[in-house]
Amino acid sequence: MFNAEKPSLDELPSSAQLIRSTAIAAASAVVILVTVVLPAEYNIDPTGLGGAIGLAEMGEIKTQLAGEAEADRLMELEGQEQSSLMNDIFGLFVGAAHAQEAEVWRDEITFTLAPGDSAEWKLVMEEGQSVEYRIIVEGGRVNFDMHGHGGGNSITYEKGRGSTGDEGEIIAAFDGEHGWFWRNRDSSDTTVTVQVRGEYAEFKDAS
Repeated sequence: MFNAEKPSLDELPSSAQLIRSTAIAAASAVVILVTVVLPAEYNIDPTGLGGAIGLAEMGEIKTQLAGEAEADRLMELEGQEQSSLMNDIFGLFVGAAHAQEAEVWRDEITFTLAPGDSAEWKLVMEEGQSVEYRIIVEGGRVNFDMHGHGGGNSITYEKGRGSTGDEGEIIAAFDGEHGWFWRNRDSSDTTVTVQVRGEYAEFKDAS
C-alpha cells in the first residue's frame, strides 16, 4: 500500500477553465439538440442540416405515426362512447316497452261501494280460455266470491273476506260467465278497480 501524491494547486483547473468547459458542453448539447434530436424526433429542423442528412424525414415519419396512433385512439374512444350510448338508449326503450306492455289492460272498470252495497261483474268465456286480472281496493275492504256458471254448470274459483286487492288468472272450466261478486262490509265507502286482459268475448256488469 502506498499513498498517491496529492496534486498541487497549480495542476488543478482554474475556475475560468471549468466555466469554459461547462459552456462548451452546454453549447454542444444545444447543437446536438437543434441539428439531431429535433429533426429526428419531432420533424423540427431550424438549421436545415437534419433534412440534408435524412434526419428530418425520420422525424416526419415518427410524427405521422404518432398522429395516426392518436387519431386511432380517439376513434376507438368515440366508438366505445357511441356504443355505450346506443346500449343505454336501447335499454331504456326495451324497459319502457316492457313496462308499457305490462300495464296494458284490455278492460278496466272502477266503482264505489257504500257500506253494505254489492256489485257483480262477469267475463263471457269459452271453456279453456284464460284471463289475467288485477283488483285494487281502496278506502276499505271487501268480501268477494269468484265463480262461474253456464249451461247448467257452476263453479267457485275462490272466496275471500276483508280483501284489499288481488291478482291472478281465471281459466274457464266451461262455456259461460266467469267473474266476481263483491260486497262492502266496512263502515265507509270503498272503491274497487278491476283490470282484465286475455281471452274473452265480453266484460259486463251482472249486478
